[in-house]
Amino acid sequence: MRTTRQMSITLPTEMADAVRERVRSGQYASESEVVRDGLRALIARDQAVEAWLQGEVAATYDAMQSKPDDVIEIADVRAHLAARRKA
Repeated sequence: MRTTRQMSITLPTEMADAVRERVRSGQYASESEVVRDGLRALIARDQAVEAWLQGEVAATYDAMQSKPDDVIEIADVRAHLAARRKA
């Protein structure tokens, strides 16, 4: 059973040139390798963002919801920082 699938893609000229340059320079053996590496980076970024959202943002939101009196409004933070800059 094949673990790959052939596709045809169209890229803007600048991107196509960047792909070809990476192959020409020897960084990659083929254009497919460049695209695969780019997709791996995109998937890793998406996973990192999702982990951040689930791990930090959701926890912060939950903490804020559980203790709304501890929340500082952004306008108050800006005013405090502006006052500190003047001092």
